Amino acid sequence: MKFNDIQSCHLGPEISPEQFIPEHFFLYLLKGSMKAYDGHKYYQMVPGDYCIARKNHLVRYTKYKDKDEFKKIIITLDEPFLRRFLERHPFEVEPTDLNDSFLFVQENKLIKNYIQSLEPYYTGDLQLDKTFADIKREELLMILLKSETDLANVFFNFGIPEKIDLEAYMNRNFRFNISLERFAFLTGRSLSSFKRDFQKTFGTNPGNWLKKKRLEEAYFQISQHKQRPSEVYLEVGFEDLSHFSFVFKKEFGQTPSEVMQL
Repeated sequence: MKFNDIQSCHLGPEISPEQFIPEHFFLYLLKGSMKAYDGHKYYQMVPGDYCIARKNHLVRYTKYKDKDEFKKIIITLDEPFLRRFLERHPFEVEPTDLNDSFLFVQENKLIKNYIQSLEPYYTGDLQLDKTFADIKREELLMILLKSETDLANVFFNFGIPEKIDLEAYMNRNFRFNISLERFAFLTGRSLSSFKRDFQKTFGTNPGNWLKKKRLEEAYFQISQHKQRPSEVYLEVGFEDLSHFSFVFKKEFGQTPSEVMQL
């Protein structure tokens, strides 16, 4: 198999499709492009880009194919693997002010050769031979730490999110379609504490508030910016267009299409 024929390569645990990054992962884009938004900043990735997607961040992705192709390499750097690595290769870890959800890595000879070195290990189902998986992941991690020394402070920070301002966080991130358990974790709370603090802050429960907030945002985007319902429903955190249309009409007395025509 030629390198250019690769559709996708995964090393390590699969990445969750939800809008939450549970573990760090390395991404190399071969063909196509990708845009991502984390509630603060937009990121654009094009072929040849190397980047680290950071754990415990909310991100919405949009993939763009090039001639019906989107090719990538994803290598997960999960916490158990990183802890094993740290036991063998101690690093001093300090607080970091790196806040971006995606950290781009400059190309150098080591990382370029590493990507090329993966080619012999692909099989017919596009999976790397498991015998080499951790060896190749460790090799990548060594290259990344040699290339960008500050990454040690990102990879080996195993702390959990601290308790933060709930109102500001939810108003900024209500569009992301994740579970209440995720929201609780990311705001530094247990689920019960999150629900209790939410009631005190907003005067209602999280489920009702999220639905109303997302519908209000959808109404604004459709009525003011004339966005199509088929585009809006995913952007504001709904999973199903028909369900979105049903609850939208129930809330506003008109379908999304009728509001768009006003």
